[in-house]
Amino acid sequence: MKKLLSTFLFSILAFMASSQVLSNKEKYTEADTLRGSLRAERAYDALRYHLKLKVNPSEEFIDGSNIITFKTEQKLPVMQIDLFENMNIDSIVFHGKNLKYNRKYNAVFVEFEEALAKNTTDSLEFFYSGHPIVAKNAPWDGGFVWTRDKQGNPWVGVAVQGTGASLWYPNKDHQSDEPESVQLDIAVPNGLMNVSNGRMIGKKELGNGYTEWSWKTVNPINNYDVMINIANYEHFSDQFQDLTLDYYVLPYNLEKAKKQFEEVKDMMACFYEKMGPYPFVEDGYKLVETPYLGMEHQSAVAYGNKYMKGYLGRDLSGTGIGLKWDYIIIHESGHEWYGNSITAKDIADMWIHEGFTTYTEAIYTECGWGKEAALKYIKGQRSNIQNRATIIGDYGVNAEGSGDMYFKGSNLLNTIRSIYDNDELWWDTLRDYTATYKHKIIDTKTVEDFFNKPIKTDLKPVFDQYLRHTRIPELQFKKDGKTYAYRWRADVPEFNMPVDVFIDGKETRLKPSLKWKKLDKKVSGEDSIKLNDLEFYVNMSFK
Repeated sequence: MKKLLSTFLFSILAFMASSQVLSNKEKYTEADTLRGSLRAERAYDALRYHLKLKVNPSEEFIDGSNIITFKTEQKLPVMQIDLFENMNIDSIVFHGKNLKYNRKYNAVFVEFEEALAKNTTDSLEFFYSGHPIVAKNAPWDGGFVWTRDKQGNPWVGVAVQGTGASLWYPNKDHQSDEPESVQLDIAVPNGLMNVSNGRMIGKKELGNGYTEWSWKTVNPINNYDVMINIANYEHFSDQFQDLTLDYYVLPYNLEKAKKQFEEVKDMMACFYEKMGPYPFVEDGYKLVETPYLGMEHQSAVAYGNKYMKGYLGRDLSGTGIGLKWDYIIIHESGHEWYGNSITAKDIADMWIHEGFTTYTEAIYTECGWGKEAALKYIKGQRSNIQNRATIIGDYGVNAEGSGDMYFKGSNLLNTIRSIYDNDELWWDTLRDYTATYKHKIIDTKTVEDFFNKPIKTDLKPVFDQYLRHTRIPELQFKKDGKTYAYRWRADVPEFNMPVDVFIDGKETRLKPSLKWKKLDKKVSGEDSIKLNDLEFYVNMSFK
């Protein structure tokens, strides 16, 4: 039993760290810098991608092109475009001529005959082909999943977050730059369907045994969210207010899906109320059944939770509350607000995606089962926190921080809500945050400054302690005459976060600092002081 539990916990933590390809390395390489830094060769804005691709499942082979429309941000003699080195470059065409290029690791340096002037808007077509990397265990590692459904039909999925979208198509593979729109013309064997991001804009038989399915987004989109899903899909649809809900599932799972996906409307009602409207109404919302667990692919969320409640039928919080809803539907859809709409500039700040999205699980719980259940769920998440490495990673080298960005990030947000001590103000601030930074690319300082404004308490030391240090604050008490003294033990100078405790059953807000303060109440003993640990993620001790 312990072995089974240990294996399950390992899989959970692996999923939470699934995109941490270059996390916490002792030594970074040139390849890390080429991927993670904004070099002069990347001084352009990727405006549009138009992928035209043929996918051959039997050969596990893809070939086609990407038309990259861009605008230069400065004079540009050489452009860096990213494509994994195992993929073939057939040609790179600009104004009808083949451009010269050289490759270094997963970067392609394209040389223009004459340097492009600043503020030039133009496009090139990058032709490529090859056998993309196969995922050994998606989504924990990046790559293609080539498999078959129960009826023997090809079933193809892709998951590349962290590993890089350049695993399968050429692009500017850095989170700081999102194309304003993407079109995907994906040809697949007749009898199969491809489902991608945005709206379907066309379908045509090519006469060579393949059918081309065309999809287009009209909103900015993360590179790793651009996706193909190929199967013998069955489609059904629904509606929530002005939002279309489309579902693509394997035929033999149709009835189960119709029942399971009813939860989407409850989720949307909750998220609209607490976080604001869905950020990509123009592109619609989709759940697409995939041969791997799930991923937040924008407007085409990957679903592989096998129509179970919880996380494949288990509860990540250990409270039982997580078995009341479908983890993949709620978590991955929460990313539409946090990660897809609001995006971290550098993956070192990926807690902006994962901490907030993990918190949406508690938001949904609160909508359906009340605040007390949500607080218990968040507290239950703490059993998965390691506190061994910092949440924020190293900048400029494609390095995420610790997988604690999920559960510790969620508990940080819950602690900040408790510091606010005003639920109306908290929800107003959260809605304002999602509206202010809708379709924006931001960093941690932006988040800190935003949530710091509505209240008098300075939250910057709080963010600093939880994001940039491993241990959590410790509230210490010691006997001081007929009462007790208290203080914080923390790494951040001037750490003075308020905290709620119960003294003889009555809730009291304390304002500790790093120096001892005397409690202005008589206390009968240690047992009469209890931490409000549902609302604050801290340790407490008596000296």
